[in-house]
Amino acid sequence: MLRLIARSLCLRCQHATAIPLQLRQCSTLGSAENQQTVEALYVLSVDIQKVRQLKGWVLHACPAYTNEVADLLKDMGASGSIVARILASHPEAVLCHPEQMRAQRELWMSVCPKQKELVGIIEKFPASFFTSLSHHDNQRNNIAYFQSLNLNNRMITKLMASAPQSFSRPVEQNELMVCTLQQAYQDLGGEEANMKIWLQKLLSQNPFVLLKRPEVLRQNLLFLRDKGFSPAELLRLLSKLRGFVTELNPECMSRTLAYSQDTMGCSEEELLKIILNCPAVLYYPDIILAERFKGLLSAGISMSQIKETPTVLELTTQIVNYRMQRLRVYGYDIRTGSLEVLNGTKKDFEKSYGKLMLRRERPIFNPVAPLKVDD
Repeated sequence: MLRLIARSLCLRCQHATAIPLQLRQCSTLGSAENQQTVEALYVLSVDIQKVRQLKGWVLHACPAYTNEVADLLKDMGASGSIVARILASHPEAVLCHPEQMRAQRELWMSVCPKQKELVGIIEKFPASFFTSLSHHDNQRNNIAYFQSLNLNNRMITKLMASAPQSFSRPVEQNELMVCTLQQAYQDLGGEEANMKIWLQKLLSQNPFVLLKRPEVLRQNLLFLRDKGFSPAELLRLLSKLRGFVTELNPECMSRTLAYSQDTMGCSEEELLKIILNCPAVLYYPDIILAERFKGLLSAGISMSQIKETPTVLELTTQIVNYRMQRLRVYGYDIRTGSLEVLNGTKKDFEKSYGKLMLRRERPIFNPVAPLKVDD
């Protein structure tokens, strides 16, 4: 579920940078479409209708460098179909000056030297590659900073692609947030030898944590400490929430905790244990939790089962019902069995489901095994 949240944030971030302001300012928008752009896109087999519907203003901009963009991508190994897909999803790329594109290619290849891999990144995150030249110095400084933290180039490339704003801003802002994370890790008892791995994992799971204010992290950790979590438990929460603790605030957490405790009828100590097992409970609004509690109870699952396996609250009601239906076919009654079989991703569930099927189909008597007989 947190992966879905991360993905939605990533998409939101990508949309936010899809139309760089400075590119618009340096282009002239006419009343009629730029026929050279339209014809060049047509030759490249770009879905012009899609461009008109989503970002028609690009077709009116002048100057445009459609052929230059296509040539650069092809020189990097992109096929014609890949070029067409990139320009259809991010037509603003044709407004990038050739000098700007060459500078970006050089910059990105400093951390991703394999052009085939870089083309794959551009296809998935075109807005991260086709950025304003005014960000170039910030990007270079941020790359140098993350390299100084001993993050490998593959990790830095992933950060640049999924959270481009964190590289477009001054390096001092990233330094401040990283130092805050490192200080929190140390204050909560984290081992110095493991800090690099911990930080790398957190940034890979949620690169948008860099865009948050350090005060938010400190404020939320203080709130959770006052609720009774020990330093070791807070470090565990910070790691399990994958940095999403910066998406929360004390008011929302107070409301969620009060609702969860009242609904489950548990003590404060029991509630802390439940949250440690399922930190996502902190993230969900009480409206979503109410819907999921209702769905689970309506399916015949008891509150004691939910408290024993709270991670089931990470699943939507539709997913729970679907999985229960599949399990019921093979005679597994979730109301009397463990909820663990419901948990996890689709891949996790299929693995658990497969084990149940094998157990049911395995013969009780093995005719090949030797029989024990009395002498």
